[in-house]
Amino acid sequence: MQPHRGTLILVLGILGIVLCPICGIIAWVMGNGDLKAIAAGQMDPTGEGLTKAGKICGIVATILMIVGVIIWVLLMVLGFGAAAMSEGMVPTPQ
Repeated sequence: MQPHRGTLILVLGILGIVLCPICGIIAWVMGNGDLKAIAAGQMDPTGEGLTKAGKICGIVATILMIVGVIIWVLLMVLGFGAAAMSEGMVPTPQ
């Protein structure tokens, strides 16, 4: 039986929320794999709670990253649109 990686997955999930969203994706993927291994009896079941918590943190980090990217894209589109409109409103000297 393999030892659990629940602590590592939880740390990656928390880091995904706080610092680097890529860590959240890694925690989510590792959590899925480890929970399947725990359910199949291939991994130590004592880390199931930590693994679930890390997976949930990874999901939250991924969702926050997606929302952040969507907001960034909208701000860029609105910013470029406002710049283009303000450029067209400047009167030209005759």
